[in-house]
Amino acid sequence: MRAIGLVAAGVLLASSWPASPASAAVPGTAFGRPVVEPSPKSSPSKKPSSKPTTTPSAKPSAKPTPKPSTSAPPPATQIPVTCDLPRGYRGAIKESWAQKRLAFQRVWGLTRGQGVKVAVVDSGVDAGHTMLEGRVADYTDLTATGKKDCAGHGTGVAALIAGRDLTSQGIPLTGVAPGASLVIVKQQNADRDEHGGERLPSAIRKAVDAGAQVVNVSIAATPSSALEQAVRYAQGHDAVVVAAAGNATRDDGNDGPAYPASYPGVISVASLGEDGHRIESSGLQSRVDVGAPGRDLTIPWPGGGYNPQAEGTSFAAAYVSGVVALVRASHPALHQDQVVRRVLSTADGNVGDGTGRGMVNPTQAITAIVPGEDAPGAATAQPSLHPVKLAAPSHPDGYTTDVAIGVAAGAVGLAALAALCGIVVPMGKRRGWRPGRVVLGDREEDEEPIVTGTEGGTIGAHH
Repeated sequence: MRAIGLVAAGVLLASSWPASPASAAVPGTAFGRPVVEPSPKSSPSKKPSSKPTTTPSAKPSAKPTPKPSTSAPPPATQIPVTCDLPRGYRGAIKESWAQKRLAFQRVWGLTRGQGVKVAVVDSGVDAGHTMLEGRVADYTDLTATGKKDCAGHGTGVAALIAGRDLTSQGIPLTGVAPGASLVIVKQQNADRDEHGGERLPSAIRKAVDAGAQVVNVSIAATPSSALEQAVRYAQGHDAVVVAAAGNATRDDGNDGPAYPASYPGVISVASLGEDGHRIESSGLQSRVDVGAPGRDLTIPWPGGGYNPQAEGTSFAAAYVSGVVALVRASHPALHQDQVVRRVLSTADGNVGDGTGRGMVNPTQAITAIVPGEDAPGAATAQPSLHPVKLAAPSHPDGYTTDVAIGVAAGAVGLAALAALCGIVVPMGKRRGWRPGRVVLGDREEDEEPIVTGTEGGTIGAHH
């Protein structure tokens, strides 16, 4: 059984902090110069993560292949595991460009995600971190390695979705939907897990059975009947599934689209930069629906502290899951497919390959009037029980009417002249006064086509 990989890459930079010679590799995360507190090597019985090194390189699951099985995954007994993670950054933190760009705090007067449960199918979380303390409503460990996060991956994903707002504590960091609660399903213990593939379908079902209305899967896998059935199970129970579209790699190019992101109805998320364009680490092999910030992000770190330079489609997916939670709280009558349609239709717009409908837009997703949705109260207006008599109109003043018509006509004429001089004439000059072409019947594509033949390949890895 080959391993399944978490879709993320992160960086901890501490230019003013010396690197320790005992630096340890972080599964699923690439570190530059981490600040490390020496700790003993872990000895899990599963396939180990990379050996400790000063500058480890992330290779989350080169060829993730989940076993197509519906049977419950092993093991049944608790496995003693010692997490061997670097110490989180504890210096000053500035507000990330991602929070400023999404500006989701603008809709908190309408909703903060109250009453919505969001599942995080991942590497577990550090529920004792300041951002997540008291935020976890349910925690299921399918790995029998304990309710901890030995990869640092799930903690960051969960916090970006529904972490506590730390602004009042002088830390400009918050989850998108801090009013939502979290359902944690620990599906694997590190970036690679021999049984990760067979656990994934079960993990999604566990999340739905725990009442999750949104299921975040920041994991890239190959397709299987069991995985597809689990996604259908979630959608059939009115849960929105959000998944990472996968990270790019240049190893061999043999990996195909990431799943469950590529299943119909799943919101597939790419990593975008400040300008809305796809960043290099965001893969092109998967269908993409929308994008979200996926570089230079600040996320909490197990054991305390933060990773101020996380990167990957995993974290972009987390932002979108947070937006979905806000939509579900503010529009509770919408079915999951209507929620998906609302999030996609209100995005900022495609700006190139691998960007889908563009950057997710929290404000528009909450406040926009989307055609096709039933307007509350629109069909409930009742006719008056008594006839209404209207007052007779007064006699018009002929002179006043003539003057008003003349003024209006003059204004329209001036506006037309201005349009001619300011728009039509310059356009005509640029074309050399050749006639333009009108294209009728232009339509918006429902989905962005998959870009093939691109450089790179392995989904879930970082350059």
